[in-house]
Amino acid sequence: MATSSLRASGPRESGIDAALLILRLTLGIFTLLHGVNKLPTPPGYIVDMLAKANLPAALAWGVYVGEIVGPVLILVGVWTRLGALFIVLNMLVALVLVHSGELFQLNKQGGYALELQAFYLMTAVALMFSGAGRYSVGGRYGPMN
Repeated sequence: MATSSLRASGPRESGIDAALLILRLTLGIFTLLHGVNKLPTPPGYIVDMLAKANLPAALAWGVYVGEIVGPVLILVGVWTRLGALFIVLNMLVALVLVHSGELFQLNKQGGYALELQAFYLMTAVALMFSGAGRYSVGGRYGPMN
C-alpha cells in the first residue's frame, strides 16, 4: 500500500506534470499572442471570410474565445480542458475558412504546409485529454482539469 502512494507522486508523475506545464505555457502564450493582436475589434478579414461562407459576422467575436479566453484558462490551469476545447474549435474553423485548400499539401521544404496550425490543434487536443496537471491553479483534479 505504501508503494502505491509513493508511485502516485513519484518522479514519473512529476515529469508528466512538468511536461503538461510546458505544453500549457507554449500553447497558451503563442495562441494568446494571436488573439491580442486582433484587439480591439475582430479584423475585417475574419468578417469577410465569414460572409463568404454565409455565416453571420457576429461569429467573428468567437475568435476571442479561442484565442484569448481559451489560452488564459490554459495558462492559469483552471478549466484547462474547456480552454483547450475553445482552441480546438477555433483551429477547426480557421482550417475550414482559411486553409481548406492546403489540407493535403506539402511546403517547399517537403514539410506539411499546415504544420503550425496542426501543432496548435493537436497540442490543444492533447490538453483536452490530459488536463492541466499538478502545476496549475486548479491542480491535477480541479474542475475540468
